[in-house]
Amino acid sequence: MGRKVHPIGFRLGIVHDWKSKWFAEKDRHYRDQLHEDLEIRNLINQELARGGISRIEIQRAVNRVDVTIHTSKPGVVIGKQGANVERLRQLLEAKVGKKVHLNIQEVRKPELDAQLVAESIAEQITRRVSYRRAMKHAAAQAMRAGAKGVKIKVKGRLGGAEMKRAVTEMVGRVPLQTLRANIDYAQVHAPTTYGQIGVKVWIYHGDVLPEKRGVPEAVEAVAVAD
Repeated sequence: MGRKVHPIGFRLGIVHDWKSKWFAEKDRHYRDQLHEDLEIRNLINQELARGGISRIEIQRAVNRVDVTIHTSKPGVVIGKQGANVERLRQLLEAKVGKKVHLNIQEVRKPELDAQLVAESIAEQITRRVSYRRAMKHAAAQAMRAGAKGVKIKVKGRLGGAEMKRAVTEMVGRVPLQTLRANIDYAQVHAPTTYGQIGVKVWIYHGDVLPEKRGVPEAVEAVAVAD
């Protein structure tokens, strides 16, 4: 099962949380808000194409939308004296017709973020850098930053070949079928003169174990000793 479904969607509510948090009472409201979320995400990605956007989280109140942008380049997103973020807020309010509050969060370690790693590899492939070199360099950086395992897969007409093929680079372990495994995943397309090349990245951060509640430390020590 772990190899057939989206690694993040497979772990929603267990390890990962939802990127959109709101409730709709009727199907029509759900449809409208869903399309509104897609428009918000598309507008942000278009306006901040060079902003190193990792993920966008959306929360809703009655007449207000809270948008949290996780980025590795907060200076580029905010702009000089907040000019860029203010312009983006005005565009979003004009788009959705509601009050929008923007919150910018910095990604401390972009080497451990699957979305940023995949975008970096795709950009290098577009610039005609060797895909093998880009994959090995990204995997090595992630492992040095503290990842437990990295898997990178590129597929397409690699190097301008006549036939498409897939190449995989894997370091460490990536347990896709373990629900408690904290696995970050991203998929990006790299446009080239020979067509699009798909880039998939899995980064394993370790297991998220359930918290033990109401168990004294002495009892735990005795249990371990037994």
